[in-house]
Amino acid sequence: MAHITSIGAGLYSDLSISTDTVPVEASRDQTNFDALFADADFGTTAHRITDVREFPAMGTPPNVVNVPVYGSATSQQIQGQADAPSMEISLNYVASDWAAGTTLGDLVGDGLQHVFRFALLNSEPGGAENYASSLTGLGDVENSYYYWVGKLEALQVTPQLTDANTATVTITVQSDFYGAYTAV
Repeated sequence: MAHITSIGAGLYSDLSISTDTVPVEASRDQTNFDALFADADFGTTAHRITDVREFPAMGTPPNVVNVPVYGSATSQQIQGQADAPSMEISLNYVASDWAAGTTLGDLVGDGLQHVFRFALLNSEPGGAENYASSLTGLGDVENSYYYWVGKLEALQVTPQLTDANTATVTITVQSDFYGAYTAV
């Protein structure tokens, strides 16, 4: 397939994290990133963050500051200093996925950089088990995906009395965003 070419809901979008070694900056390209997420079964060095309720905006945020101008009806915009962005992922909390001793649970607050992949998908890629960055994984459907290096900083659980328990996962971004790529 190729990039998404029609309007649709990103119902099957996916966020995954690699526990493998982060490529050095000079070798951060689609080939090296795809290799980290090539395991079709995942669970070895790539892990899906499942039960997501809501994704934040993905990509590089603008570094624009509005500056008031005395005596003018409008403000001027200037480029501000770029701060490392962070993002919060809202998910339905399944305690067994995030418990101490589990892969995802042990990644929270470990202080290490990991490669993250966000895949924008309107269709399921050959079944829920096949989210690999490959022709037979994401390549089964139209897809657009991004990589970045970051840290899994925090997990905050919110008990709900009338709905599913939720959690907020905070990820800090430690690099540029790479992509949009597509598996063809």
